[in-house]
Amino acid sequence: MQKLITKQQKIQMLRNGIQTKKDHIGNHWPVVKLFMPDGGGTWLLSELSPDDHDVAFGVCDLGMGFPELGYVRLSKIASIRGMLGLPVERDLSFEAKKSVLEYSQEAREAGMIVA
Repeated sequence: MQKLITKQQKIQMLRNGIQTKKDHIGNHWPVVKLFMPDGGGTWLLSELSPDDHDVAFGVCDLGMGFPELGYVRLSKIASIRGMLGLPVERDLSFEAKKSVLEYSQEAREAGMIVA
């Protein structure tokens, strides 16, 4: 089973979370894209809470047309299964091209994450 985030991604996401806690801005570029191979869920995550490493921040899209910016537990994402019972996967080819706020605005306009 593939890990949701690599050690290097975790380090970067924690750095982003610490920076957000310090300056209260939090407009980092997504570090990881997670998706359901047999469902509509997609997550672009940019940071981890320095106080709880299970809590991530980013754009969350459950495939219902209403993506939103917010917090999610990695353990909750890891427990999700799609229509065929497949677990959530990490997009190995994802490279962020803009900030999480830009992705969020674009996703709200399109009704889904466009990445």
